[in-house]
Amino acid sequence: MEQNKIICISCPIGCRMTIQSKDGKITSIIGNACPKGIKYAEEEFINPLRILTTTVKVIGGELPLVSVKTEKSIPKRLLLKAMVEIAKIEVKAQVKIGQVIKDDLLGTGVSLVATRNIKRVDSNLFS
Repeated sequence: MEQNKIICISCPIGCRMTIQSKDGKITSIIGNACPKGIKYAEEEFINPLRILTTTVKVIGGELPLVSVKTEKSIPKRLLLKAMVEIAKIEVKAQVKIGQVIKDDLLGTGVSLVATRNIKRVDSNLFS
């Protein structure tokens, strides 16, 4: 029998839970104070999901990077692959909050969006 310890983030209580499993199937979940904990533990055991936040290079902007995030959670197992993919992306300024930077990241159906505005800098000003 295997045991996984997790802290639930579904509500402010932050229950410390133990998921017991055998042959890849949950046999018991203990330590939750509310029903949300059971759902969270099951999802975390079967297919953990995460919002990915990072930055993307900006060409011709007032800042060299723009903060971005996935619009929804993606499978945790894809985070490193997603970071490799995102590291290749460059966007031209002007960037607006909510602008889709990459559609359908890694075939997940989830878009990568900008989380701040970046103004374009007129390159003639520095000539």
